[in-house]
Amino acid sequence: MDFSAVSYALETIDKLTQEVTSLWGVDEQVEGLASELRWMQSFLKVADASKVDHEVIRTTVVEIRELAYDAEDVIETFSLKVASKRKGGFSNCIKRSACFLKEGCLLHQIKSEIEKITARIKVLTRQLKTYDVSKLGVDGEGPSSSTERREARRPYPHVMDDNIVGLGKDIKKLVPVLLDEQSECRVVSICGMGGLGKTTLAKKIYSQSQVVGHFKHLAWAYVSQNCQKRKVWEDILSDFNLLSTEADKEMKVEKLAEKLSSFLEENKCLVVLDDIWNTESWDSLKPAFLVRETRSKILLTSRNKEIVSHADSKGFLHELQYLNYKQSWVLFQKIAFPPTNSPRYKIDAKMKELGEDMVKHCAGLPLAISILGGLLATKYPSLTEWLKISANVKSYMKNDKGEVLRDVLALSYDDLPPYLRPCFLYLSHFPEDYEILADRLIQLWVAEGIVSSKQEEGDEGQIAEDVAEGYLLELAERCMIQVRKRDIATLKIRSFQMHDLMRDFCLSKAKQQKFLYIADHSNAVSAHKFIWIQCIKKSFIPLTVSNHFENHEYGSYHPLVLLLYVFGFCVIVTKWRGIWKYMFNNLNFLRVLDFERGGEGGFKLPNDIGKLIHLRFLRLRGLEFFLSSKLPSSLGNLRCLQTLDLRIESEWSDSIHVPNVLWRMQQLRHLYLPEECDRKTKLKLGTLRNLQTLVNFNTKNCYVKDLINMTNIRELEIRGPFNIEDFNTKELDKNPPIIQSKYLHSVSIISEEEIDPRHLAHLLLSCENISKLSLDVKIRRLPEYHYLSSNLAYIKLRRILQLHEEAFIGKEMFCSGQAVAKLKSLSLKELNFLEEWKVSEGAMPCLRRLEIENCRQLKKLPDGLRFIATLKELKIGKMPKTFKDKVEEGGEDF
Repeated sequence: MDFSAVSYALETIDKLTQEVTSLWGVDEQVEGLASELRWMQSFLKVADASKVDHEVIRTTVVEIRELAYDAEDVIETFSLKVASKRKGGFSNCIKRSACFLKEGCLLHQIKSEIEKITARIKVLTRQLKTYDVSKLGVDGEGPSSSTERREARRPYPHVMDDNIVGLGKDIKKLVPVLLDEQSECRVVSICGMGGLGKTTLAKKIYSQSQVVGHFKHLAWAYVSQNCQKRKVWEDILSDFNLLSTEADKEMKVEKLAEKLSSFLEENKCLVVLDDIWNTESWDSLKPAFLVRETRSKILLTSRNKEIVSHADSKGFLHELQYLNYKQSWVLFQKIAFPPTNSPRYKIDAKMKELGEDMVKHCAGLPLAISILGGLLATKYPSLTEWLKISANVKSYMKNDKGEVLRDVLALSYDDLPPYLRPCFLYLSHFPEDYEILADRLIQLWVAEGIVSSKQEEGDEGQIAEDVAEGYLLELAERCMIQVRKRDIATLKIRSFQMHDLMRDFCLSKAKQQKFLYIADHSNAVSAHKFIWIQCIKKSFIPLTVSNHFENHEYGSYHPLVLLLYVFGFCVIVTKWRGIWKYMFNNLNFLRVLDFERGGEGGFKLPNDIGKLIHLRFLRLRGLEFFLSSKLPSSLGNLRCLQTLDLRIESEWSDSIHVPNVLWRMQQLRHLYLPEECDRKTKLKLGTLRNLQTLVNFNTKNCYVKDLINMTNIRELEIRGPFNIEDFNTKELDKNPPIIQSKYLHSVSIISEEEIDPRHLAHLLLSCENISKLSLDVKIRRLPEYHYLSSNLAYIKLRRILQLHEEAFIGKEMFCSGQAVAKLKSLSLKELNFLEEWKVSEGAMPCLRRLEIENCRQLKKLPDGLRFIATLKELKIGKMPKTFKDKVEEGGEDF
């Protein structure tokens, strides 16, 4: 059961009663409300522990959730509109006396609202007390405490991003077909029912060294049930680096098809079309693939085997088979048990017997086996828990291949602990095949109250983002999400997707529990798609805001064309006025406002944005305004904001004006400033002590002294100038520290201007614990190694030395055994004057990945690389042929 809303409401009440100096006038009502909510929370926990599944209880939970939200909104309104104004001082008393009547009316209204909510809760309480939850449910243990949960968590990493068992023969069969240039086959299809591993097989083929070496260009596009040809073509062109400018992105859809078709004809390419549902989808996409004489190939995955013959009469069809029992057991062991090299690897005979029996019920479906294995992995090594799951498997799963996936999905969901269920259900509002960014999702979870500060206190002081990251990892361990990208330095999840069957199940569960409401206005105006989802009553997330008016060549316009263009512009502006007006008039308690893909936003960001005082998450990235490049000062009213993304665009100016009001948002945790602010922007950020992420900071528009107050900062990106005022150049240690956060792990600097090496050295000296450093900036000299953190695991150098011949004396770089002992990844790009690189034995002993690109003067790889036994990946790009010949098989450096 989802009682996160009740927990979060109680947390908000407790927090506000501590912060607010006076609850005079509503103190009794607030205490009564909190008391009723605490009883409700206790009841829900008991009901959940007893595995209650009763229609009355389910319906009541939905009502409780709504009441909890209402309670939170009312208390927060009191805090923001009444209590915050009750400050001491003569001037404040004068101001308050001037609007005493207004405050009195508001206080009476709030008091009345609290009493109404409390009365409604009492009615529900009386109803629930008539039910004995221990009799409604089944016998079972209650949810473990957070401490027990942490101890039960497996200390070994077992998450399998793509499990590959039984696919070796399939790969050997398909790769030669793709590489055969003499064959007339242009389309290769992998077919089979959902959950058989079609996408996994396609990915393995896509990354095969033979395939990567054979094709000059590779591209991957997700098609899905709702095929959008423009998006598919744009994704392919983006992978080919043919969609870089704004003009390219505004291209007519017919021109996109022509451009892609021409490129496929002239080059040897591999295009993967994943999850294409029917022949109609292929027909809409085929204008871009009508190429007769070409060495390019298309690999598609589908549940419909008729598509390959429809797409290419000489195409190759490969039908995936179910896993046999032996293959099923191998896959299950990989996921459910610790790795064989783990000290915990000792399989109990009874657990092995249970596992072998449970695998039989999965009918050879890899997805079902993975999910069941992930579920059991969280219970290992408890035999008692395995016995419970085994009993459930027999009652849930009937060995019918058509139903087995649905059954195992239901089993995995029912086993989720209470804290994970709302996290899982929240994923339902992302589109099919959508790649979800982990950082953004975690920020949304925190903003929605799914991860609360009560849990922070219970988890040894972990901040909410760390708790949420742990929850995401648990979902991955249970194989309920599929990891797509990981952080190079930390291996943390960066992005993931949901299998379409898992997403369908998640969506049906969310609807059943009234967790979200979906409104689709995509048919309102054919030229304007506007799709939004309201999730947990509190968020407004436009997933698509697109207004495609075709570009015309500059020159003389036909009067009718010009009239239509102006009319289209007016339609856009009018539409956005309606959207903004609707939000400000009807969504006063909005908590999340997220413009997913940007697009046109009207003339300007309205002043009324300041009315949405309950906002926690505001993302305006990519939103483009026609006439104004100024953000309204009313943003300062949004004092509950935790995440603020101001990376907007303007037709009026290349730079954006941000008013100096952000210092009021003292709950802010993640701040993304515009990439370029105007000269008048000067922001004071020293009050933002809770800030964890700061992007696009610079010393032109901000104060470097403010960084020292950000004691919780974790990620810092500097874009633009970075200069330290009154800097002591003679005695560097006499300068005050810049940063005092012990949590800072990532620093990035991007600038067209030159940075003083001494300023950079002093900044890095303050960053004792960073593991990632990225420099895309002009600099005369790199800081000496003793300025760098000993924890550095990832360094990226780009454009350094581009215009500075004196950067490395003798034009050589030397890595000794003392430097960056924990470095795992090194990227060298566009070091135009580097001729020789030497690496001593013992240097960079943990290096796993090395990338060298466009270092045109570098003669060869350093001989010392042979001492680095950990090196797994070497990527060479845009280097002279003589350099490449040395590192290829048969070359002197191979």
